[in-house]
Amino acid sequence: MFGVYKHYGRKKALRDINLDIYEGEFVFVSGPSGAGKSTLLKLLYLGEVVSQGQILVDGVNLSRIFSKRIPFLRRKFGIVFQDYKLISSKTVFDNVALVLEAMGHKRRFIQKKVNSVLRSVGLEDRYNSYPLSLSGGEQQKIAVARAIIGDPKIILADEPTGSLDAKSANIIFELLKRFHRRGGTVIVATHDMELIRRNKGRIFYLDKGFI
Repeated sequence: MFGVYKHYGRKKALRDINLDIYEGEFVFVSGPSGAGKSTLLKLLYLGEVVSQGQILVDGVNLSRIFSKRIPFLRRKFGIVFQDYKLISSKTVFDNVALVLEAMGHKRRFIQKKVNSVLRSVGLEDRYNSYPLSLSGGEQQKIAVARAIIGDPKIILADEPTGSLDAKSANIIFELLKRFHRRGGTVIVATHDMELIRRNKGRIFYLDKGFI
């Protein structure tokens, strides 16, 4: 990011942000609520567009990308939301499979890959369950499974433990660290300084839109 600003009307959510995040890093973006952490993550996958400045992701300048290339850019990312963003009318299997279906994979491959990923997060027995029947920790595990199933280069996790108890939060962080150990880049937005202290990674601190 080079000289990045993000405005919402007169409100300046981000101001003159300059940072480099390297492939294979585990990075924290910290700061109080309203500091701009979620906005910064959204800019990376074009969930929001910069008001000023430049962002390069894997060599791609986001201000110059053609609209038809945006879906391919987003495949580089797995996204974990604080409020899970699971579809309550679909089973655990279907929620995780959606990513592979959007990528055009065949049903047999999807079945095998979803089963494997659900085993990796310890929820293979929840295959046919619906999200609202699961605990918060289980729902966030499903969100992580959905984030990693497309083999992304980068995981963006926005307050992934904000609504979880300490035990569930530690499990979610272990899943993120497992992805990191396999060579993935992880960017976590969180205001939980205790979790940051217990886990290694560079820290960018945001306050009132400034780093």
